[in-house]
Amino acid sequence: MAVSESLNGGASTSPPPPTPEYGITKPISLSGPTAADFNRNLELEKLLVDSGLYESDEETATRQEVLHRLDQVVKSWVKQLTRMRGYTEQMVEDANAVIFTFGSYRLGVHGPGADIDTLCVGPSYVNREEDFFMILHNILAEMEDVTELHPVPDAHVPVMKFKFQGISIDLLYASISLLVVPEDLDISDGSVLHDVDEPTVRSLNGCRVADQILKLVPNVEHFRSALRCLKFWAKRRGVYSNVTGFLGGVNWALLVARVCQLYPNAIPSMLVSRFFRVYTQWRWPNPVMLCSIEENESGFPIWDPRRNPRDRFHIMPIITPAYPCMNSSYNVSASTLRVMMEQLHHGNRICDEIELNKAQWSTLFQPYIFFDAYKNYLQVDIIAIDAEDLLSWKGWIESRLRQLTLKIERDTNGILQCHPYPHEYVDTSKPCAHSAFFMGLQRKEGVRGQEGQQFDIRGTVDEFRQEINMYAYWKPGMEIYVSHVRRKQLPAFVFPEGYKRTRIPRHMRHSAEKADEDATRCYSGSTERCIKRKNDAEMMDVKPRKPEKRASISPQRLECFSPESCSSRSGGTSQMSIDCIEGVKLDGSTMKDSDSNCQIKSSDGLVRCRISAERLDMQITETGVVDSTICRLKSRSPEVRNESGVNGNKAQDLDLDCLEGVEIAFTKTFTNCKEGALDMDQPLDKAGSFATTADISDYVPSAST
Repeated sequence: MAVSESLNGGASTSPPPPTPEYGITKPISLSGPTAADFNRNLELEKLLVDSGLYESDEETATRQEVLHRLDQVVKSWVKQLTRMRGYTEQMVEDANAVIFTFGSYRLGVHGPGADIDTLCVGPSYVNREEDFFMILHNILAEMEDVTELHPVPDAHVPVMKFKFQGISIDLLYASISLLVVPEDLDISDGSVLHDVDEPTVRSLNGCRVADQILKLVPNVEHFRSALRCLKFWAKRRGVYSNVTGFLGGVNWALLVARVCQLYPNAIPSMLVSRFFRVYTQWRWPNPVMLCSIEENESGFPIWDPRRNPRDRFHIMPIITPAYPCMNSSYNVSASTLRVMMEQLHHGNRICDEIELNKAQWSTLFQPYIFFDAYKNYLQVDIIAIDAEDLLSWKGWIESRLRQLTLKIERDTNGILQCHPYPHEYVDTSKPCAHSAFFMGLQRKEGVRGQEGQQFDIRGTVDEFRQEINMYAYWKPGMEIYVSHVRRKQLPAFVFPEGYKRTRIPRHMRHSAEKADEDATRCYSGSTERCIKRKNDAEMMDVKPRKPEKRASISPQRLECFSPESCSSRSGGTSQMSIDCIEGVKLDGSTMKDSDSNCQIKSSDGLVRCRISAERLDMQITETGVVDSTICRLKSRSPEVRNESGVNGNKAQDLDLDCLEGVEIAFTKTFTNCKEGALDMDQPLDKAGSFATTADISDYVPSAST
């Protein structure tokens, strides 16, 4: 306590200085680290270093050199354009452009091989469409040190991607309302947004958001270490991908920054543990915000579910702190939120064990075994003639894969759930450029199946393919193949080191079973529909099995056809049919050579997509392993009609029939963890409920509150 001398020679006490507050609520705890926390922090830091998450001094120097050279290139480019536009020599001399960084590099959490997100800010007379994407593009294309140049002008945030001296660069452009851009431009000043369009605002806000995050956290170094750790965890667990519908770098940064605000004196090991503790119980869709939402006379739209109907449908809003404040996680769907919550609960259980000295940090970062998690998968194969065509074709399809997930759940009323996996796989045995993505399929827990219930996603897949085929830059040889495969049919190229059945350690199995027992409530509209999970050990598939190598036993459904056979595109609405050979009994016993080869044909007779959709005994549960839910994929013979002398096949796709259902409790719970209502520095209350979209419409702080 501070002590000062009084006028009469005595001593008087004065109140301590107020504790600085970060964020829109008071901290949950001001507690600092204990000796055990320091020890765990040293162990965590050592693991991050040993995992290769920090780049070498040599690579750091290379990055700085690349940024310096890129800055010189854009300065020369702007001077060249200024002279071409007929400006005076003095204007040519003063003409300038400035390179800013954002993303992981600006936040200081990039690792070896990471790309650098960059922004070029230029004067008002230099435009994006012609000057940036054409003239600067041509300048870069002629440079020997620039490779893999790929412009994406029609993206939500227009970007030019390339490698400069082997360093991946994402370059954005923003033209601000100044004739001369000062070298010391303050990009955080709101005046840079004056008289610019929305793509420019989105381009500028990458840098502005990164700067605000660093200003709003209590300890920048602790924030960086915790964020580096949690990004590593998210990638290992398959939930790091904004384009797929999970969370990207800025989303994870905002979530970690909020935990730093709630625990301002915590060190990184504490922040990681508190991160899982808070977000396993966050009451989505209540928003995560680092500061109040600012309104401005510029009039750009901000995230406000009270005024904007579209904002009411965001189920995991994470709000950016710089004006105009927006939801950075609008890509998240019910499917990806469910997957992320499962992984957060998994991480929370491990952190609890680490604090009890029952587990090591390495356990937290064990990779997620996606191909052991489900019985059934959708396989999306992307094919092009060469690597350059594949790069653009794959980018287009990958940006729309989450739409397939949304469409499937829409058309099955949410009963058939999808788990899109963000990792890309390549079959090097194909004679053409190839890439593949996978989705896990399962029945929603807690929903009783009905005899003969069908999940018909044939039209859904057809609709998705029609949208994909609208690609404006399509070339002959660009093809997409969608297949259903069972776990035992997964191709060998997803197991580059051979397939081995994972075995869950005894203590981990016991912890998981205990967690399931403690969390038997779910949100399914009514608690009466939630029942206890049966046969936990069986559903977790923990029965020890001998390691076995997996060979590819998938039928020949994904042959890489020659460009000549794939060059035509069906016009209008693609008409498809499935021709299937019956071969598998429904009682679980299989007939010899019973693989059903299901081939989708387009109306022009070309093979557009082959589906291995054999009639299966498919058992779909939360974990994708054996349970009493018995389903099958059934393909029915199409009706073939001759209309106006044209032989056309009736459009049909995948047809999923579930014969029998089972009620299973959803074991993951949420707590009523609304912003401003947090009051805990201990394991949070496990009982909770979902918020409705009406809840968030009542809670949008403004600058005046």
